Amino acid sequence: MSALRITPLILAVALFMENMDSTVIATSLATIAQDIGTEPIALKLALTAYLVALAIFIPISSWMADRFGARNVFRSAMIVFMLGSLCCAVSDSLLTFVLSRFLQGMGGAMMTPVARLVLVRMTPRNQLVDAMAWLSIPGLVGPIMGPPIGGAITTYLSWHWIFLINIPIGLIGILLINRYLPDWQRSATRRMDFIGFFLAGITFAGWVFGLSVLTLPALPAVFGYLSLIAGTITAALYWWHFKRTDQPLLDLRLFRRKLFRTTVVAGAFFRFGTGAMPFLFPLMLQIGFGLNAFQSGMVTFATALGAFAAKFVAEPILHRMGFRAALLWSTALTALGVFGMAVYSPSTPMPLMMIFLVLTGFVQSIFWTATNAFTFADIPDAEAGQANVMSQVAVQLSLAVGVALGGGVLEGMRLLHGGAEPLLGDFHSAFWVIGGVTLISTALFLRLPKGAQMHAPETDAQRESAAE
Repeated sequence: MSALRITPLILAVALFMENMDSTVIATSLATIAQDIGTEPIALKLALTAYLVALAIFIPISSWMADRFGARNVFRSAMIVFMLGSLCCAVSDSLLTFVLSRFLQGMGGAMMTPVARLVLVRMTPRNQLVDAMAWLSIPGLVGPIMGPPIGGAITTYLSWHWIFLINIPIGLIGILLINRYLPDWQRSATRRMDFIGFFLAGITFAGWVFGLSVLTLPALPAVFGYLSLIAGTITAALYWWHFKRTDQPLLDLRLFRRKLFRTTVVAGAFFRFGTGAMPFLFPLMLQIGFGLNAFQSGMVTFATALGAFAAKFVAEPILHRMGFRAALLWSTALTALGVFGMAVYSPSTPMPLMMIFLVLTGFVQSIFWTATNAFTFADIPDAEAGQANVMSQVAVQLSLAVGVALGGGVLEGMRLLHGGAEPLLGDFHSAFWVIGGVTLISTALFLRLPKGAQMHAPETDAQRESAAE
């Protein structure tokens, strides 16, 4: 096999492990909660911990690669992810499980961006599209295989194995890296904004964990308020630091660009809603419908099937409809799919439910494809790297807030009737709320110009020339 195939497939081992893990855990939350002595809703902390870790460490991934070598950082990230997986498997309390997921997220934050960096540096530009296609395979296959495999492992073996399985996969990946991936000349290391990294990290963790803790049944609300206060204080300090730094970790001046601002903000509201779906829907199937983890996984994988199918037609759809129309329709139809989850019941025909899940996954995937490209619609090449970092951080944070929001509504409804666990109607209420939040993104995308499309933005020199 040629190097063009070997390199992306080696990198894909790590990404497959990461994508499988993120989808496997969703089907196992109820079982894990019962085993470690907590409530399923409380495990939203484990999901948000992983996403917050991604948001904190993604911005420094390229600096780490330049400073220590992308090959070394990628290999180390796999080791950290494996250690986090092992810690998850031996966790016996909510605290240890949440901390283990955060450790996993630290490794995951380095794996995906550094893998792409490795591929770009090792692949000739005329072969890069083909190489990226091979790298994307685990991103497509992992979410399809994850729910059924995770459900089967949890139901017929033990939930611990959904994390332990990462160990042999990771070891194979490390052996392949050591044998086939050469080290190369490192890029010159730019100055790192460590103060910004520290302040942004506390801000992200304080806000997301604060929102999550406020709706947890087991922890005093004071912890949530203190987290929110700490996050707000460090956010103000970051703003003060940002205005006095030449190379800030996160360049907030990018929000002056209308298309970038609209795409990030409207996309955040979309993820506030949809971010809760992988958390709430499997729980509803197990707690509200009485399905086991395997049966739940055999239903939820339908969403990934729709997303997989969309990958083959997204480009012609965007070309025909235009970005504005595609974003409007994909967000509105996704919200409709969420509202559908608010009326599902054990009497709903399973084939009908799965058809709607496939369609929801399809339009969600169109949204992701459109925003991944449209984020850069008015961004000059010189600012593309920073725009990529900002958009990725926004993605992880908004997904984490979505989990906190969905879990909070579910817990609030449970407290109203005082039951020991949520009822089916509580899940329905949560889906009505997050569906409404998802629709806010449709309203925001209406503000895009009707002719908004991808184009080569003006350079700074061109703007100065025009001003003269």
